[in-house]
Amino acid sequence: MKGRYLSWTSGFGRACGVLLDAIVGLLALSRINPNVLTLMGLVVNTYAAFLFGYANGDNQRRMFFYAGLVIIGSGFFDLVDGRVARASNQVTRFGGFFDSIVDRYSDASLFLGLLVFYGRGNRFFYVVLAALAMISAIMVSYARARAESLIGTCRVGFMERPERLVLLIIGALFNVMAPALWVIAVLSTITVIHRVIYTWQRTTEMDAPARPA
Repeated sequence: MKGRYLSWTSGFGRACGVLLDAIVGLLALSRINPNVLTLMGLVVNTYAAFLFGYANGDNQRRMFFYAGLVIIGSGFFDLVDGRVARASNQVTRFGGFFDSIVDRYSDASLFLGLLVFYGRGNRFFYVVLAALAMISAIMVSYARARAESLIGTCRVGFMERPERLVLLIIGALFNVMAPALWVIAVLSTITVIHRVIYTWQRTTEMDAPARPA
């Protein structure tokens, strides 16, 4: 029974992979600019942010559920833009830079939608919580970018963008956004601290030979 289950799941995974490869192939043949796909992901996430902000006490569960589905849909563009760039030989340094910038706007837009929702409901504590989650999430990405300009690579920590999006999706679909924001705020802050300590250790090692005896 277990072997049959594993066979079924592996077959499903291969089928999804074939479908994704086919979609990427078609997009590559169309010669669409991968940056356009990245930008479309931002547009879709902005709509999810609108759904968050539009929610109120009467329709909160429904609007949040729709927003969660929209965030899942936006993940498609995050999944294919880099693949299309490689398949169509359109990989550029600017593309990587543009993708990072748009990702930050996408993340911030979702938190902004939650800030609007809590602000309209006069829920000051949750406004502060959403703001803390947004700031800490952005600092995770900034800490890595700044560290890698000094030490080459800084992938330590566990609260990256995929994890944050999964938590926001869970919070939206199951109407448990407050606990999700707590987890994002706390673990993102821990990740930033981890990256600060790691960068301090690496830079100390790098600066040591340059010091006079």
